[in-house]
Amino acid sequence: MTNEEILGCVDHTLLKASASWTEIEKVCNEALIYKTASVCIPPSYVKQASASFPALNICTVIGFPLGYNASSVKERETETALADGAGEIDMVINIGAVKNNDFAAIEREITALKRICGARILKVIVEACYLTQEEKERLCVVVTDSGADYIKTSTGFGSSGATLEDVALFKKHIGRNVKIKAAGGIRTKEAFIAFLSAGCSRIGSSSAVDVLISHA
Repeated sequence: MTNEEILGCVDHTLLKASASWTEIEKVCNEALIYKTASVCIPPSYVKQASASFPALNICTVIGFPLGYNASSVKERETETALADGAGEIDMVINIGAVKNNDFAAIEREITALKRICGARILKVIVEACYLTQEEKERLCVVVTDSGADYIKTSTGFGSSGATLEDVALFKKHIGRNVKIKAAGGIRTKEAFIAFLSAGCSRIGSSSAVDVLISHA
């Protein structure tokens, strides 16, 4: 697998709290130069990035990173992000609802956000590090039934990131129309290849360009 093929599957990401516009501008430029699948940036920068880089596919995050915002807030966040120019949305589910066994509420929330997104891509972050095997399996069904486009392993801000074991579990239990995105702790070319080979269609990474280009 070539560096170009890997980068074509990467959401080039900068979500740290202290990110400046200069840093955002840099990752946007890199995303265009190296033809990454998207650039994933904070919602507050979407409008400026969209105006500055009209050819760029911009992804942003909703309910990030903890997921426990009210559903109405997530809906408004999503509407604003899309109006500002986002082409893809990565939302965080309410982990508390999982622990309360309220999977119906999670499905309603995802369904509402997918309705807002329409044809634009919605990825659902389940933060797998906090989940049991049974919870992961049930969420695969919920994500499928809600019409979301992707199930995503992690925010990168949890207690651990993506694992190949979780990707294998997702692949087994999601519907055929749902793809997999892995994120969190994937920092070597070998790891990128391993996750893509395991069945991921996207990888969220802040280090892909540095690993594959700067230190190639």
